[in-house]
Amino acid sequence: MLSMNADYVPRIKLMGFVSYKNPWIHFKRTTHECVLYFVKSGELHMRENGVDYVLRKGDMLVLEPHLEHEGTRKHPCDYYYIHFEHPDVHPAAERSSSLLAKQWMIGSNSSPASGYDNRQLYFPKVYTLNQKKSLHHMYRALSEMLQLYRRKHFNRSLTALKFMEMLIELSRESLFDELERNNPHTKSYMKVHALLDYIHEHYAEKITSSDIEQRFECNYDYINRVFTKLTGHTIMRYVNQVRINHAKELIEATHLSFGEIGYLTGLDDPFYFSKLFKKYVGLSPNQYYKQVRDQE
Repeated sequence: MLSMNADYVPRIKLMGFVSYKNPWIHFKRTTHECVLYFVKSGELHMRENGVDYVLRKGDMLVLEPHLEHEGTRKHPCDYYYIHFEHPDVHPAAERSSSLLAKQWMIGSNSSPASGYDNRQLYFPKVYTLNQKKSLHHMYRALSEMLQLYRRKHFNRSLTALKFMEMLIELSRESLFDELERNNPHTKSYMKVHALLDYIHEHYAEKITSSDIEQRFECNYDYINRVFTKLTGHTIMRYVNQVRINHAKELIEATHLSFGEIGYLTGLDDPFYFSKLFKKYVGLSPNQYYKQVRDQE
């Protein structure tokens, strides 16, 4: 597993697609950047730092900088390659992949003590896309990236953004796979993951237990127990925490009235908004506003 600081977008150095109909072997070299290979057909035999890899259709490999790599066997193959630089990409710290997947799923609630950093994007060094849907999506993404890369204006910047999106999708898919392989409660966890997304998208609206039961086809009391076990918060407490966090952001970045901020965060009643804000922050909205402005 590799870890990348998602605050920075990779810099694309080189991208292309090659098709070797006759047996071919990769040359020996050491690069100063990362190289991602994705095989469309045939086989690509590689050795990096003494470790051998055989890549076939749907296989991806990320070679790390400053490590010698070379081909080990001739074979016909078609593959995409992307050379990229990034200021903070490295092997992820050793930990249970299943634990990492669970921490990623509830990312915004992981404490620093857990060792999970929300700014870090985790993706596999070696990975296989088996499902037809995933393969088709990857081929299309790589084709679009290659078209962007070959354009005249802003090509590498646009390619880099699409590449980051691709890595995020790979990260999600590989961590989902890890959960399915190692956890009997995967379906419940997936519902919690979907519910977390739903809350962050709809926190400004009214969210009720009946809405959740209908949308997620589940018993509210049961999903609330699973949610609390994973996040440490009941569903409604989490909803309010998200609302107050966004209220803090609006206070920090704007001069909107507290009534408007309450409305924008799903807390229409000014008295209730003020009461809830103080409960979660320890300060009234006005005290928090003054504290923020005094620090400017």
